Amino acid sequence: MTPRTILVTGSTDGIGALTARLLAARGHTVLLHGRNPHKLATVAEQIGGDVERYVADVSRLDAVDAFAAQLIERHDRLDVLINNAGVFKTAHPRAPSGLDVRFVVNTLAPYALTRRLLPIIPESGRVVNLSSAAQAPVDLDALAGRAPVDDMAAYAQSKLALTIWSRALAAELPAGPAVIPVNPGSLLASKMVREGFGVAGKDLRIGAELLCRVALDGDFAWASGRYFDNDAGEFADPHPAALDPERAAAVTRAIAALVDPTTSTPPES
Repeated sequence: MTPRTILVTGSTDGIGALTARLLAARGHTVLLHGRNPHKLATVAEQIGGDVERYVADVSRLDAVDAFAAQLIERHDRLDVLINNAGVFKTAHPRAPSGLDVRFVVNTLAPYALTRRLLPIIPESGRVVNLSSAAQAPVDLDALAGRAPVDDMAAYAQSKLALTIWSRALAAELPAGPAVIPVNPGSLLASKMVREGFGVAGKDLRIGAELLCRVALDGDFAWASGRYFDNDAGEFADPHPAALDPERAAAVTRAIAALVDPTTSTPPES
């Protein structure tokens, strides 16, 4: 297989770090991303070779913008973008911008990053978005930071919102790149699962191996817009709210407006 250039966001621990190591071991150029430079350095050392590291706090949309600009300056081609960075629980859910950090990291940041990087992702490329089995109808007030929600509600809503915009972007780009939302597997052994659910979790390789397949295998080349559920081991329908055209369109418009208020009408509840 021809070596590819692959960005894995949130690659300092958990499924992101393992996915990065597996991809690098298969000869691909992996771009690492994290918020903590020390953790990034540790992962880079474990992988070895000439590994690029990008430090960015994706709970801030201006930092996402700067991150994308860095990538575009250094690369004229990105074969695969794996939007893995996510958050379940935080002591400070309200960002200085007024938005909910959990929605920013899980929904808005990957949308913004993907949009900014599209010019360097070829039609044969892929955008792999980490969704979840936990999905719930999106409250537009919560998405916009106008209504407080608990950790589980924010996580489930933000992951469905991610799935919704993935399907919308796939429809917008019929020639590619492929945009594929995936549930990598429930309760895998990540820091998020330990902190959120208090359990050790299942083998991370279950999810990491899937992400490698979705990123590289021919079986997924024609799967743009389709949701893959690794708990079932097959493509499946996401939550019914994602299949309602009017509700899905409202969520997509709201996401676009929050990421770029200058070109969209602000979302209404």
